[in-house]
Amino acid sequence: MTAIRVLSTLAVKGAFAELGARFQAATGIGVEADFAPTLALLDRLRRGEAADVVILTREGLSEMLGEHRVAAASYVDVAKSWVGIALKAGRTHPDISTDAALRTALVQARAVAYSRIGASGILFAELIARLGIAHIVNAHAVVIPSGLTAERLVTDEADLAVQQISELKQVAGVEIVGPIPREMQVPAVFSAGCMMATDRVVEAEKFLAFLRSGEAISLLREAGLEP
Repeated sequence: MTAIRVLSTLAVKGAFAELGARFQAATGIGVEADFAPTLALLDRLRRGEAADVVILTREGLSEMLGEHRVAAASYVDVAKSWVGIALKAGRTHPDISTDAALRTALVQARAVAYSRIGASGILFAELIARLGIAHIVNAHAVVIPSGLTAERLVTDEADLAVQQISELKQVAGVEIVGPIPREMQVPAVFSAGCMMATDRVVEAEKFLAFLRSGEAISLLREAGLEP
């Protein structure tokens, strides 16, 4: 069976098993996916790692276009995601609906888990600096190099976890409190493209077309993403 290799940001991992299964059922083409933060994927691609399709932040894909690693004609925006906050299932949800309420929730948390790299980690670091609470939050924060921050809720290492909502939803045993107030953030846009070096152009283009289908959009919504 022919298969394509996809290097993808973690944000769409929650939808990917079903996306790949549906695509294979429809086309007979398999999908082998590997997931990591965009910055890590950019480094791997620049070191020569092979892939047929990449799904990155819009900014990351633009860099690959500029370096002529991704075919410009294949570019497609797949989905967008908001940064949100989660806590362990069954616990009382704090109010995060305004900047003042969010500030209080973050200061009162025993520990907040967030990622050092990736769009959500960068946004959160800037946010707590703007709120004037970076020194308070970071004194007890659980800052992970990469991966799913909500896993630190299950192990009781943190009271709150911050990440893209689609990534928070990938961890069992947690609940989404909600997005950080939307006026305080810009959604991350995830985009896809076909690698210039692939010898599976036809198969890759079929997969990119599938990502724009109503079936795929429904799966992405279920995973916490917006088309």
